[in-house]
Amino acid sequence: MTEWIAVITITLLAVISPGADFALVTRNSLLLSRRAGMLTALGIGLGVLIHVAYTLLGVGLLQQSIWLFDALKLAGATYLIYLGVKMLLSKAGSAAPNPAQMPQAGNAALRTGLLTNALNPKTAVFIVSLFMQVVQPDTGLATQLGYGAFIALAHVGWFALVALCFSAGAVRDRLLSARLWIDRLFGGLLIGFGALLALASQRQ
Repeated sequence: MTEWIAVITITLLAVISPGADFALVTRNSLLLSRRAGMLTALGIGLGVLIHVAYTLLGVGLLQQSIWLFDALKLAGATYLIYLGVKMLLSKAGSAAPNPAQMPQAGNAALRTGLLTNALNPKTAVFIVSLFMQVVQPDTGLATQLGYGAFIALAHVGWFALVALCFSAGAVRDRLLSARLWIDRLFGGLLIGFGALLALASQRQ
């Protein structure tokens, strides 16, 4: 029970801390649709499951392989900067997708959420550290799988809530008129996150 409490508490604190995932869900919910925000949240949860999977298959893999961790950092930094530049180059006249484009927009949101989280070294370090330092060696595989499922569901739940809040009619209607500047803001934030990751990888 104590182990579960530790996992739940640490996970919830980590999930609500702002970062690239939060920026991406907020942007997609505001400028695309509630569905896009929800699918981004689902993609983030799937990205978490990737981290959980390789952690359970080989605990501490990233901590034992410096070059692999640095490669993940650079890949994550490159992807965030790519997304940020794409947002900065968006045109003022671009609008939310029409109904015919919704499946493609939803698939793109899911994919973006998945890649953003799967390439996020902070999530990797969080999950590996949690399993190495909190989860005991004698904890059963079923319980560890339960921890992994909870971590993924916590991410999906929190970011789904964020999507609901930022896609609410009153909030969204007021902010859509400034969609160009919102894209500029979140594009700049993602470039900033990417630059920090790249600098961190160079210092080590």
